[in-house]
Amino acid sequence: MIPKDFQLGVATAAYQIEGAVAEGGRGVSVWDTFSATPGKVLGGDTGAVACDHYHRYEQDLDLVRELGADAYRFSIAWPRIQPDGTGPANPDGLAFYDRLVDAMLARGIEPVATLFHWDTPQALEDAGGWLNRDTAERFADYAALVGARLGDRVGKWITINEPHSVTLAGYATGAHAPGKALLFDALPAAHHQLLGHGLAVRALRAAGVAGQIGITNVHTPVVPASDKPEDQLAAALYDLIANRIFEDPVLLGRYPQAPEPFADMFGVLAELPAEDLQVISAPLDFYGVNYYYPSRVALADPETASDHTPEGDFARVGELPFAFAEIEGAARTGFGWPVCPDGLGDTLDELSERYGDRLPPLYITEGGASFPDEVAADGTVPDPDRVAYLREHLAVALGRRAAGLDLRGYYVWSLLDNFEWAAGYRQRFGLVHVDYRTQRRTPKASFHWLAELLRQR
Repeated sequence: MIPKDFQLGVATAAYQIEGAVAEGGRGVSVWDTFSATPGKVLGGDTGAVACDHYHRYEQDLDLVRELGADAYRFSIAWPRIQPDGTGPANPDGLAFYDRLVDAMLARGIEPVATLFHWDTPQALEDAGGWLNRDTAERFADYAALVGARLGDRVGKWITINEPHSVTLAGYATGAHAPGKALLFDALPAAHHQLLGHGLAVRALRAAGVAGQIGITNVHTPVVPASDKPEDQLAAALYDLIANRIFEDPVLLGRYPQAPEPFADMFGVLAELPAEDLQVISAPLDFYGVNYYYPSRVALADPETASDHTPEGDFARVGELPFAFAEIEGAARTGFGWPVCPDGLGDTLDELSERYGDRLPPLYITEGGASFPDEVAADGTVPDPDRVAYLREHLAVALGRRAAGLDLRGYYVWSLLDNFEWAAGYRQRFGLVHVDYRTQRRTPKASFHWLAELLRQR
C-alpha cells in the first residue's frame, strides 16, 4: 500500500520525448549533433521527432492524470531557453514550459523540473563544454532565467541529472554525447557540473523560487567480484568513480581520497579552489537517487570481464583498471541489466550510513526497466516483467521508509517509451507504449497496475 504522504510520480527528459528540434527558436544541442553522426546511435535514430511531446503534451498529461500520479518530473531543454547557451531567454522557449507547467497544475499534478538532462547547447560544447569552467557560470545564468519565469509554480527543482553519466559516458568513453573519449582526463567535467549545480542553487534561491531544490545522481552499490585484494581494490576504485566523487562534494563539501595506487589519476581534484566546494555543498531541500542495478567489479582481466557491462558507461572497458563481473542468478532487462531490488536497499543503506545527518530527505527520482513490449492482437500491452520489477522495488523502498529512512517519493522511469540515447528506439521503458510511426499511445498493463495501486491509496 502506498502511504498518502509518499509521492508517486513519473519521469521523462526533454530530448527523449519532445521532438520539434527546429521549432520555437530552439538551438542545437550536443545530442542533435551526436545522433546525427553516423555510427553513434543504433539504427541511426535521432530525437528529431521522438514522441512529439512538444505538440502532444496535453494528451500526455491526460495520461499522467489518468494514472493518478502525484507529480510529473520533466526536463527543460537548455537550447530552447538559450539557443547558444548564453544571452537573453528565447521567449518562445519559456512560453512552452509556461504552458506545460500550467497544464500540469490544471490537472492537479505537481511539476518537478530538471534543469539539465544532458542536452548542452552545442555552441557551449564547441567552447569546451563541461570541460570548461565557464559552462558552470553559463548554467547558473540559465537557471536564473528559468527560475524567474517558473519559480512561482514549480514544486521541486532538480539542477542536474546524473553528472555521473555525462562524465563517464559523455566525456570518458565517448558512448554518449558529446562523444569524447578522455578516460580519467574527463574528471574536470565532473567538477564543473557539480560547480554548475551549486551556482544554480544560488541562482534559483536568488530568483525567489517557491519550490524545493535538489540534485539527482545515479547510484550503484559496488561489490568485489571475489575476496582477492586486487578485486577489493578495483571495487573501491569503481565506487569512487561511480558514486563518491559525485556524492561527497555535494553532501560533505570535499572530494574523497583515491586508493593507492590510483591517487595520481585523481590529481586534478586535489587542486581545486576551496571556495568551489563551499558552493557545491550548499544545503539542499532533498537529494535525488536514480537506481537501476548494482555493480560487481574485479581488477581488469579479460577472463573475468562480463558481456553485461553497464550500457553506455564503459565502451572502452579494456582500457580501464577494472572490469565488470556477471551477477549470477539475476533476471535481466531488455538492456541486459540485472534485476536486483535488494540493490536499491543497499544503495539507500549506504547513503544513510555514509552521510548520516548530512543527508537531506530522499526521493528516488528514477526507477524502471526496459523490456521488448509489443501491442497484442486485442490492443493491450502485457508487460508482467515490469509489473514485477516495480512491485519489488517499491516494496524495498517503502520497507526502508518504514524502518525510519526519510524517503519521500518514487518516480517511475518512464511515462512513455522514448528515444533511449545511444540505444535509439530499441529499448522501451515506458508505462505507455508509443508507436513511433503513428504516435499512438497505449497504456501498458504496468500503467493499469500502478493506477489501481494509487486508487487503493
